[in-house]
Order: sequence, then structure tokens, then C-alpha cells
Amino acid sequence: MSSLFVDRRGVHLELDAGALVFRENGERIGTVPLAPLSRVFLRGHVTLEASLLGQLGERGVGVVVLSGKQGKPSLLLSRPHNDARRRIEQIRRSLDPDFCLVYARQLIDTKLTRQQQWFDQLRGKDMQARYQLTHAMRQLQDHRGRLAGIATLESLRGLEGSAAHVYFEGLRAIVPDSLHFTCRNRRPPRDPFNALLFLTYTLVHAETAMALHAAGFDPSVGFYHQPSFGRESLACDLLETVRPLADGLCLQLVRQQTLTKDHFSQSSTGCLLGKAGRQRYYAAYEESVQSLRKAIQHGVDELRATILPQADDPSPDNAMQGETEDGID
Repeated sequence: MSSLFVDRRGVHLELDAGALVFRENGERIGTVPLAPLSRVFLRGHVTLEASLLGQLGERGVGVVVLSGKQGKPSLLLSRPHNDARRRIEQIRRSLDPDFCLVYARQLIDTKLTRQQQWFDQLRGKDMQARYQLTHAMRQLQDHRGRLAGIATLESLRGLEGSAAHVYFEGLRAIVPDSLHFTCRNRRPPRDPFNALLFLTYTLVHAETAMALHAAGFDPSVGFYHQPSFGRESLACDLLETVRPLADGLCLQLVRQQTLTKDHFSQSSTGCLLGKAGRQRYYAAYEESVQSLRKAIQHGVDELRATILPQADDPSPDNAMQGETEDGID
């Protein structure tokens, strides 16, 4: 399954014979088959009819609307998984502090492990940064060793913050100097590499929320990230484990010069990727994102196995039989 990115002013989308049709000034300018799509990202002045949104939802295609200069996402989700037991058990577990702590420690252990593994791969290729990467790896291992002794979520957040400082110190050594990356910053990002991280995390967060919704979970009810108004906390939980993979994609784009500093602009709202850069970015993202999607799905599957370890999904026939027995036709 693939994604469609629409980032063009004045385009109208409509459905015709199983394909998305693009029109500009009333003229048909292109089509994309709907069958292989699993998600659609819309940015800019794009119009479409409500009936098309309904068709996308019916076919399990999620829609992400990126609005404003920073591309703030709004999610239009497809129909969820039909087994409500998952959401019920998810909410029950979210109220259990012991479960939340155990699950959160596993998330951070996975995150730190992937950071170490990535740095280990990089230090074999970049001898100039070998010392910094080795130092960061040792410190990340030290943080991993302290996870088992963490007794509260607040303490875990403190340890994660400390590990993040170590990690980005190592990352700074391998990001091209021309991008002026010195530390992690956001809202707004102040340099090209942070702008790239911000955009990638935004898209991967949306992908994670859609995968959780499709699997029957509520993306807003988390365990490590506790529920907070307007936040998809469970998506934030799973995002932690795939951040190192997202960082790898960003580094690849700048090291291969798919994107350079000239593709970014600086303004009072921060550093932004320009339209020409976004076109390059979307193509590279879709080409390289499969490993990220597999990691997201793996996290969703592990969560399902943890939440309902012995429960099988009801078959459609059994579900229909249950409805008949309850007097519902």
C-alpha cells in the first residue's frame, strides 16, 4: 500500500471509476488509481467533495490535512477495527500505574536500543565522528542499564530527557556542518535539519495514529504519554520507538544532498522547507518509509498481543450469529 501527497494550489480532487481525478481550472490534469492507496496527505489550497472523503473512509484510506506554514496535521480516519474489546482493555490498562510503567520502560528500552544500533552502523562508515558516536553509545547503554530501577513515569521521563541530550550530541557530529545543527529545537525549528526532523515526525506520528485506529485502539489514550487534551498520546508512545528510524531517513536525505540548505527558508516563523524541497522530500519519504511502517505495525501488533494476549478476533460469521441471538437483524 502507498501514499499520495497532494501539495499544489488550486487542485480539485474527485472520484471517477476507481481513480482519483485531478482537475485544475476545470481541466483534467491527471489520475491516480485508488486501489493501492492507504493514506492521502493534503497540503495547500486543495478542494474535494464530502462524498470523496466518504469513499476514502469506506476503503480504509486515511486522510491527513497539513495546514499552515508548519504543516500542522488534522487526521480524517477510516473505519476502525470492529473489536471494541481492544479499546475497553486499553482504557482499563491506562488506569493501571504498574502496567503503564512496565510498558513505558519497554518503549524507552526499544528506543535507546535502536539509537545504539544506528550509531554503531554509522561509526563504521564515518571515522571522523567515530569517537563522538562511541562515546554516545556508551552513555546510551548506561541509561539503558538504569531503566530497570526506574520506579515512576516522572523518573523515566527524566532519564529519557538525559538520554536525548546524549543522543543529539552524537547526532550533531554526523549532520553536515552547512545545516548549522547544534541541538534539538522545535516550535518553531530554527535550522534546516530540525525543520526536517519536525516534518518527518509529523508525518510518522500521523501514520502511527492511523495504524492504531485501524487496529481498534484509541490513539488518544496512552500509557507513557498520559491522556492530554488535543494529543494522540498512544501515537506519541509508539512514535518514541521509531524516532531513530525517522532520524536515519532525515540524515540520508541531507547526506545524499537530496535536500540542501538552499531548499529551506528562514523567517520569523522559523526554518521551513520550501515547495521545491517538499516535492523532493515527499518522493524520497515514500521511497524509504517502508521500514518505518513495518516498525509502526510491529509496535501495534505487540500492543495488541500485550493488551489481549489470549483473545482471537471474532470471525464475521460468529459476530453475525451473536447479533441474531441478541435479537438484532
